[in-house]
Amino acid sequence: MSIYHSIIREPLITEKNSVLQSEGKFAFKVIVGATKLEIKDAIEEIFKAKNVKVLSVNTMNYAGKTKRVGKYSGKRPDWKKAIVKIENGKDLDLFNEI
Repeated sequence: MSIYHSIIREPLITEKNSVLQSEGKFAFKVIVGATKLEIKDAIEEIFKAKNVKVLSVNTMNYAGKTKRVGKYSGKRPDWKKAIVKIENGKDLDLFNEI
């Protein structure tokens, strides 16, 4: 596994994100410390065979929720979401590459 695969954890497949895919935007769960430049380089390197060029990267930080089981409480980990916009006419095959 390369360093790029450790930055991009998994694609986010939701109904809202499938609508964004028609606009050339794809959502990924990334590591919390990743910067926009690192995410851009990772996407371009992972999808190098498809000649993908990233136009923009938007990131959002999410706090983990507090959960309870009986008298015990815990916290889910914090995570980061990245929405990557690629150039027109390109498509990512999320299920085979990541």
